[in-house]
Amino acid sequence: MAPRTFVDPSLPSSCARAATAAEARYRIQRPVAPARAPRVVGLDDGAVGIVRRVAGLDWANARFYAWRDAGLLQGVDGGSATLDDELASADVVVMIATSDGGADAAHTIGEACFQRGIMTAGLVVAGDGGAGDGADRAVAALRPHARVLLPGADESDVVELLRALRA
Repeated sequence: MAPRTFVDPSLPSSCARAATAAEARYRIQRPVAPARAPRVVGLDDGAVGIVRRVAGLDWANARFYAWRDAGLLQGVDGGSATLDDELASADVVVMIATSDGGADAAHTIGEACFQRGIMTAGLVVAGDGGAGDGADRAVAALRPHARVLLPGADESDVVELLRALRA
């Protein structure tokens, strides 16, 4: 059995020493820059409503869109863009669904991101608290095309995911 060493509990821990003024001069004094350039796409009508509400919050580099068709995106600000143009400057794409109505869009976006090595995330926000046939079909539609999938999400999960990405 190894001998026990005595540690004086009155000595400051490394965390306490790091909080001293002498150690503060080594801290980075500017805010952490946004690390991501996410594109957030609502795949169906219910998801577009969520995207519009979330887009109203303060974000650094995130851009918010509604999927239209044939690779066209409509910005929440009313502008339009092509999927190719937006993926050129994106490093993560977050797809939001509330039903299976965006299955084709999920496939198109997922394949384009896969070819470019862009991370994808899918959130299925169910209007009835997580249960329902529409949510199940949305999960099935997103599963092959989202590297990160959060079924049974709610609107606050969208916000928290974007905050975690420092969007």
